[in-house]
Amino acid sequence: MSRIEEKHSFWWHLDILRTVLIRIIAVSVICGIVAFLFKEEVFSFVLAPKSQNFVTYRFLDMLCDRFGLAPVGSFDVLLINTGLAQQFIIHMKTAFCVGVVCASPYILYQLFAFIAPALYDNEKRNVVRIVFSGYLMFALGLVFNYYVIFPLTFHFLGTYQVDVEVANMISLDSYMSTLIVMSLCMGIVFEIPVLAWFFAKIGLLDATMLKHYRRHAIVAILIVAAVITPTSDVFTLLIVSFPMYILYEVSILLVRVTATRKQCDTSVATLPA
Repeated sequence: MSRIEEKHSFWWHLDILRTVLIRIIAVSVICGIVAFLFKEEVFSFVLAPKSQNFVTYRFLDMLCDRFGLAPVGSFDVLLINTGLAQQFIIHMKTAFCVGVVCASPYILYQLFAFIAPALYDNEKRNVVRIVFSGYLMFALGLVFNYYVIFPLTFHFLGTYQVDVEVANMISLDSYMSTLIVMSLCMGIVFEIPVLAWFFAKIGLLDATMLKHYRRHAIVAILIVAAVITPTSDVFTLLIVSFPMYILYEVSILLVRVTATRKQCDTSVATLPA
């Protein structure tokens, strides 16, 4: 291929990439605008964990009643606004985040369509598996944070008082920032099994290695949990660390299964015809 052809090929790919990015931005903006217009529906969902009628608290009350424990009980945490334009800015940020989440399947499709022509068939299958698994686990992390991690954290910190005379009034900005950061962090954390499977697939990781470094992994999990949690309390640290440790154990099982299948495929391939 001549330099002229290489130059044309480069600019052609760049033009295709520009088209892909324009489509991604356009769809994300449209989804964001729709989310902005449906303000009440969006914020009724986003602010639901602050209510004592949230499904997580009702489920905990049911469990406490069954086992004879003290219920979660009623609580009332007032959200306040401390800036003149803060509510409008938060509305826009939230609509943008919701728009990106809603557009994420289309975004992944466009990115895959861009790189797919450069991949072989087996590489395409592996990429589809990784992207689909990664997307599913990230979504699962968001759901787990929304229904478990964030409500428990909010209830503990929102109702904690050093004295009955000191009332808790949480700013809307603090609430939204904590929810978004914790959602993003838990989505990334839930990628641990996918990364473990990928590294096992290419031969960089095995179950024996993960078992050997289990104690080191526990220390690393506690450090990472302390970094990604927006607060410094032990309660939040533990409820974030626990699912990370479970995901680590799941990764060990997944890597073992991957290695077993890999050995079986190798054995079949070496059998005489």
